[in-house]
Amino acid sequence: MSQNQLLENGNSEEQERGVPLRMSLLCMESSDDEKDSIFENYLPKEMGRTLASNGTKFVDEVLNGQNEHCLENFRMDKHVFYKLCDILQARGLLRHTNRIKIEEQLAIFMFIIGHNLRTRAVQELFRYSGETISRHFNNVLNAIMAISLDFFLGAETDIPPEVQEDPRFYPYFKDCVGAVDCIHIPVMVGVDEQGPFRNKNGSLSQIVLAACSFDMKFHYILAGWEGAAADLQVLNSALIRRNKLQVPEGKFYLVDTKYANIPGFIAPYHGVPYGLSGGVHPQDAKDLFNHRHSLLHSVADRTFGALKARFPILMTAPPYPFPTQVKLVVAACAIHNYIRGEKRDDWIFRMYEPEAALQLEDPMPPLEIEQQPVLNADTQVLDIPLEEEELEYTLQLRDTIAAHIWNDYIGDFSTM
Repeated sequence: MSQNQLLENGNSEEQERGVPLRMSLLCMESSDDEKDSIFENYLPKEMGRTLASNGTKFVDEVLNGQNEHCLENFRMDKHVFYKLCDILQARGLLRHTNRIKIEEQLAIFMFIIGHNLRTRAVQELFRYSGETISRHFNNVLNAIMAISLDFFLGAETDIPPEVQEDPRFYPYFKDCVGAVDCIHIPVMVGVDEQGPFRNKNGSLSQIVLAACSFDMKFHYILAGWEGAAADLQVLNSALIRRNKLQVPEGKFYLVDTKYANIPGFIAPYHGVPYGLSGGVHPQDAKDLFNHRHSLLHSVADRTFGALKARFPILMTAPPYPFPTQVKLVVAACAIHNYIRGEKRDDWIFRMYEPEAALQLEDPMPPLEIEQQPVLNADTQVLDIPLEEEELEYTLQLRDTIAAHIWNDYIGDFSTM
């Protein structure tokens, strides 16, 4: 198991500003002597579905029907769904009860996070009491958390094919293993706790830091930081905690303009446009470097986009205790990785494959090319101790990459 595999909650000051989410599964009840209950209709109209007579029949209809129905309802292909059930059963994390099979337990969980439905709506569809729905939801959530580390493989040392097979990125970014970025996920917390979670937009959120591969998988997740924290502060936490984000020796991640250029993390040049709009010519090595950097770093946005498209529960604040909200983020990322490994071309992933802009050629250089030296302008650093030589080397590495890209770029056009 890689040391790079991390699943943590970043909310507690007392425990190094982030308490590891316990992988031990909470005690699960096996009896199902609840009463079926009929509740008022509350399913969203957009579900456009005739209610089954009970949850078992509904799940059987979906799993015995067309594969698209499973994708729509349970957010993954049928064979991927069945395999996950087998994994959870083989590991002893879930088991059939007297009345609810593992398939139905997982279906309840996936239906909730895949459609952002409240318990009342799910009660109406599955015909179980709210207590039954909540219990199985939490049982499956804890089961997924218990195997989450199996789905976070960490960065590899091989050159990513997305880099090696694209002349815009190879050989310049041959040592790049992915992109790091933060997103804000809405949260619901008590009135007395809202201050630290109120972000600069005035809404309540937790910050989730992720290290993403160019294959749209998550190498590392740190969830639970209060929305008012700075992204650089969250990265600092990820680098100093016990189960820290680790970068293979000699490799680096790309980070955007919110971060500093430090060992293991290459930022774009500050004060230079990040990315180029259509028809704009790169003026110098910094311009072109930032353009290529932004193309590669965009995988973080696409990965987060696919995650939220599959699990819309992450788009609004769910009415669960905050630790459960943090677990939901980690579990969703783990399931995302699992599905990507089993069915990398399902319809949601296809929506977030490299955008058309990524397939375009670099823009033409200006007619008159003025060579300019690449200057070191970054002064912002993390709170972790760094040697001056380390910082200088990282700045020089970025300058070297930028100069290499620029020289080849100019050379290509001089031969036309």
